[in-house]
Amino acid sequence: MPLIDKHDRSLMIYRCLIAVFSVVFLALPAQAQSGRIPVAADSGMVVSSHYLASEAGMEVLRSGGNAVDAAIATAFALAVTLPSAGNIGGGGFLVYHGADGYVTAFNFREKAPLAATADMYLGPDGRIQNNSNHEGPLAVGVPGTVAGLSLAHTRLGALPWARLVQPAVELAEHGFPSSRDMTGFLRRLAQTGDPLYAATRQAFLKDGEQVYAPGEIWQQPDLAASLKRIRDHGHDGFYKGETARLLADFMARHGGLITEEDLARYQAEEQPPIHGTYRGYDVYAMSPPSSGGIALVTMLNILEGYPLKALGHNSARYLHLLSEAMRRAFADRAEHVGDPKFNPNMPVDRLISKAHGAALRGSIVVDRASESDSSRFGGLYLASESEETTHLSVMDAQGDAVALTYTLEYSYGSRLVADGTGFLLNNEMGDFNPMPGHTDTRGYIGTPPNLVAPEKRMLSSMTPTIVARDGTPRLIVGSPGGRTIINTVLQVILNVVDFDMTIGEAVEAPRIHHQWLPNVTNFESLGISPDTRQLYEALGHRVRFRGTQGRAHCILTENGVIYGAADSRSYDGRAIGY
Repeated sequence: MPLIDKHDRSLMIYRCLIAVFSVVFLALPAQAQSGRIPVAADSGMVVSSHYLASEAGMEVLRSGGNAVDAAIATAFALAVTLPSAGNIGGGGFLVYHGADGYVTAFNFREKAPLAATADMYLGPDGRIQNNSNHEGPLAVGVPGTVAGLSLAHTRLGALPWARLVQPAVELAEHGFPSSRDMTGFLRRLAQTGDPLYAATRQAFLKDGEQVYAPGEIWQQPDLAASLKRIRDHGHDGFYKGETARLLADFMARHGGLITEEDLARYQAEEQPPIHGTYRGYDVYAMSPPSSGGIALVTMLNILEGYPLKALGHNSARYLHLLSEAMRRAFADRAEHVGDPKFNPNMPVDRLISKAHGAALRGSIVVDRASESDSSRFGGLYLASESEETTHLSVMDAQGDAVALTYTLEYSYGSRLVADGTGFLLNNEMGDFNPMPGHTDTRGYIGTPPNLVAPEKRMLSSMTPTIVARDGTPRLIVGSPGGRTIINTVLQVILNVVDFDMTIGEAVEAPRIHHQWLPNVTNFESLGISPDTRQLYEALGHRVRFRGTQGRAHCILTENGVIYGAADSRSYDGRAIGY
């Protein structure tokens, strides 16, 4: 009898290949990580937050798959390798622009369960109880990712569905090197004995107890089983059958709301993206329930009337105009935007019109900051929005482009895993406005368009965007970062269009963020000089420093060459082209 059976031998070979790939790949020149030097390719490019996911997508392109196929494979692989944000237990958005000029978008944002109510998080005192809209089973929305990827494949995919899910199955079943980026989460998880997180400990800790050291092979058998059901049965492999039963049973035992009926009823939707123009370019970004497209186009319309290049990149006057445009777009966002099925009278066409942009521009004083009036809507509440999301960009040899952003909300979402499923659940219900009637200068607003209701999709800031010229995709951009996403995407576009930066330079440049309330501008702690800050503050702005803003993974085409840039703010991010 051989000392090693066939399965064990295959597993050993797989682990050796993973180890060799990790050593060789991580030893490549700086352009593999990207930074200011973009990766150049002739036939295809995938940029994502984890090198193994980017490689999974690239192998699909090499095998004859198109941009949608590669995006699906990358997204499923991220559900294994990037548990902080990659997911099958969350939701998001995909924007597509074909080389033939066809443009569409897919909405797979999570939904509130059928049993959800507008005041479900409030106690007798009218306040949120125990942070229940962010912590625990009540915070979980009905997941949308699998439905969205399935719908995109049905509409636009080329390779068989099983071929696209299989790389994720192999990564989960056979394992891959644990990332140092996960260490903090694993240590905190190991310290909690709460039975609510028993399945999470089993999924993420060695023998359910010990922290994986960076580089140790981490296997996820329950997740592999869930992915196999998706591989073999598509949409229904998640929303019906064993996975749906396990998830609904977990919710019933722990006081959650999601049922098998909620899962069976969930459907993703194909819908037109928001379309605007900027200095001769077409801009396609996500439509509601994402607020990203509307706010992005509004800001571009405002800024188009200024000679930005002449002001100088990140000069005090440039940053002043930038933050004033942000202030106005975010005020519009708070007042108007939500799930269109529950808000049929949203004035989308007016908000993205050149006339509205010109009117908002006319309210800006070029040498003095505006005030953010918190009483504008009579006192409302703005739900907090986590910055933990992930974005991937893909372009194939034909020139088809995909921008895909999806999330679990908080880093590692709710941190809940239903027994036997292996995947983390979102806490996206926290993106609803849970406590209407309260506003203060810290940024609490609340608007009727985004109140909780059964089967309603919560408002989002995710902004997957494709910029085109003469019907051809030129720039693919997106980022994580909560509300900062919109402003990160804006600045990458301006860096390319107005300041002629390479995609590497555009991604790495320092960023700012203003969101109307609170009335303060966040500067990344490195990159903007003290002199510029003083001149900016002299115009009446308040500045607060923060760590890094976003992780923009982007693609730019120039003269037939595809350039990819993985943001160096992303620990394991990579751009891979061929």
